[in-house]
Amino acid sequence: MVQLIEKKLDVLKQLCRQYRVHRLELIGSALSDQKFEPENSDIDFLEFEQLNTGEYADTYFGLLEALENLFCRHIDLVMKKAVKNRYFLESVNNNHQMLYAA
Repeated sequence: MVQLIEKKLDVLKQLCRQYRVHRLELIGSALSDQKFEPENSDIDFLEFEQLNTGEYADTYFGLLEALENLFCRHIDLVMKKAVKNRYFLESVNNNHQMLYAA
């Protein structure tokens, strides 16, 4: 995990509680300092949550905006249940790091 995330892990966990995240995993280039480019890389999170349809949009976009403000960069917030590409899912299952679990 890159240092940028490690430094803000406590605040990240607070956001997860605030937005009722069940689990949040880090995926993508931010898993490794060697692949992450501090000036250019976005941060990819995989989120697991069970919400009512009416709550989903506000919670998802609220969390997304809070993460972008926290890390001052673009965030890809992926819902695992929305992943249909089996190759992407296989990659995620093999390369992820748990950041938060309720």
